[in-house]
Amino acid sequence: MVKFRICQWIDREDFEKLVEIADYLGRIDKCSLFSIKTHILENPTLLEKTLDFLEELDAEIDEQEIVKLEKIRDEYRKIILEKSRVGYLLRSKILLNEYLGEFRSRGCVKYSRSLRAFIVKPYCVLEVIERLKLEDFYIQDNSYMIEVKQHTLDLDLRENISLRDYQVEALEAWKKNMYRGVIALPTGSGKTLIGIAAIAELKQPTLIIVYTKEQINEWLEKIRNFTRNAYRYIGLFYSEKKQISNITISTYQSAFRYMDLLYDKFKLLIVDEVHHLPADKFRYIAMRSLAPFRMGLSATPYREDGRHVDLFNLMGGLVYEKGFNELRKQGFVAPYEIIPIYIKLDKDEELKYRSLKKKLSTLAKGRKVEELVKAAQVGDRSAIEALRVINEMRKIAALSKNKLTKLEEILNSELRASSKVLVFTQFVAHAEELGRKLGIPVLTGKTIKSKRKLILDLFKNGRYKAIIFTTVGDEGIDIPDANVGIIVSSTSSRRQFIQRLGRLLRPQPGKIAKLYILATRGTPEERILRKMLYYLSSQGLDKF
Repeated sequence: MVKFRICQWIDREDFEKLVEIADYLGRIDKCSLFSIKTHILENPTLLEKTLDFLEELDAEIDEQEIVKLEKIRDEYRKIILEKSRVGYLLRSKILLNEYLGEFRSRGCVKYSRSLRAFIVKPYCVLEVIERLKLEDFYIQDNSYMIEVKQHTLDLDLRENISLRDYQVEALEAWKKNMYRGVIALPTGSGKTLIGIAAIAELKQPTLIIVYTKEQINEWLEKIRNFTRNAYRYIGLFYSEKKQISNITISTYQSAFRYMDLLYDKFKLLIVDEVHHLPADKFRYIAMRSLAPFRMGLSATPYREDGRHVDLFNLMGGLVYEKGFNELRKQGFVAPYEIIPIYIKLDKDEELKYRSLKKKLSTLAKGRKVEELVKAAQVGDRSAIEALRVINEMRKIAALSKNKLTKLEEILNSELRASSKVLVFTQFVAHAEELGRKLGIPVLTGKTIKSKRKLILDLFKNGRYKAIIFTTVGDEGIDIPDANVGIIVSSTSSRRQFIQRLGRLLRPQPGKIAKLYILATRGTPEERILRKMLYYLSSQGLDKF
């Protein structure tokens, strides 16, 4: 109970307002004595309005009542933040519904009767805390997770390492967004360095998520090369290696499987190739990790299924983006040329293709591929056979004799010019067949780690001049001096195309990258290529 006195006459209107916020206790020394109602004391906003109103009425409050009032104000302004296995918990002496309505409607805050607290999902905890602070609440951080002033890691960038202008801009945009957000920059633009600079900035325990095992080694090498004292802090968490340290590097798969072990160990979460994160199982990493500070890195964050909206929500939005052309003008990526080449089927291939196309029309009965896949999953025999026919047609287009002839012609010409060439195809069997016919090493998802490393090392030091890749080469592999790419077969994915182009664009003196795209006429390859060229033209990416 907080008491006050009013010793002068007040009009009826003010008296009616007064009895809504205070209980009348009687007269003493020619003054009216009141006490502030409990529900007012329990609501910081109403209490502040009440005190302003009492000041207008020249109410008198004794010193001991002021002390009591300040204690109550402090107690009801305090919100305790705790961490738990279900997320962050907010505990307070007052109901927070009116302050958390926006977040409850977004689905990232809910009240738990059993815990008698609000559960806040980790990816929005900083926004929630910021909102409550704006309402003049005091946050008592018993989670010890959102404090950034106390440095845990003695880690700085080496003196000889400096960020490019756009890298500085990206880092500053991330910092201004409460150390959260996705940074979108082309392959070869130094996204890893931005991530390492973020670790050096925060100096907090960090979990780095990468897509491939090769990327683990790249991050490990770059952290050691770009920072001081890194050897004291790094742990690798994948396959048989399960070392948790202040800077832990893990793959998506390992982090997903062991998130119950990793979830509360880190304040900063860095996700490389972050466009993979919205996948049904990988999103669990971001949902479960208590890391309030987050950075996503990708050359292509936008997803054709629209799930980049979920990605931005989980990581704090898109905070910085620059494309190939912007960086090319500044000399940070190599100039490039895109060369489309259309190939004809030979007579036998064309006859077989037409026959299969006619058969597909009968089997599909107007259904799209997505519909055929769903039907096949429930045992529809005609759909199963239709998908087999589609696969045969794709193989004819991808493996056409004229395409192989043209590939050899381009390859021989580029190798005579001392180019270093990456050949991309979709099919493992196709890659292996090309490798045998052309005498070129092949990297697929089945290639064992030691052999993969050997092939890449020999390519980097010039012993190999060309490599054939399946989709394993689309991302997560660092090949800085490749200058020519040949796409023999692909999907319609824009992301895949941009990733493949990006493999060629690390700048070197005098370098002009070339990307040849081979497409078989009269097949979906032709339509996909024309559609891709139209997209590139609309984005200003078709010319160097």
